[in-house]
Amino acid sequence: MNIETINNDMKEAMKSGNKFELNVLRMLKSALQNEKIAKNHDLDENEIIAVIKKQVKVRKDSLKEYQEYNREDLVEGLTKEIDILTKYLPEELSEEEIDKVINDVFTKLNPTSIKDMGNVMKELNALIATKADMSLVSKKVKEKLS
Repeated sequence: MNIETINNDMKEAMKSGNKFELNVLRMLKSALQNEKIAKNHDLDENEIIAVIKKQVKVRKDSLKEYQEYNREDLVEGLTKEIDILTKYLPEELSEEEIDKVINDVFTKLNPTSIKDMGNVMKELNALIATKADMSLVSKKVKEKLS
């Protein structure tokens, strides 16, 4: 994944007149640009993926709120935005694959209590942060440590 792919897709959306997709990609490009400025260097692939995941997470959180308040008009738009953004993310690991990585890290670090969670999560973050929902990973690690 790189910014050039997003730029090319923006051009295609302009040519095809797909204003909705174009707006979503412009928001994404803006978020990437802001991150680049904040970090003061060109973003690498993992940083780009992290920004995209953050954008998806924000929309998923909003989606839950809108569903609670029966705002179906807004739910549909957010769902489309999530679909557009998700195509730029690598395929996520299955729960079985996540469990395997967690077990490998537990074998390596041999944590004994919840106090070791920080070290476990740091190791897991380095291994699978771009390929897994880290809130799910965190939940699984907590369960395993309890």
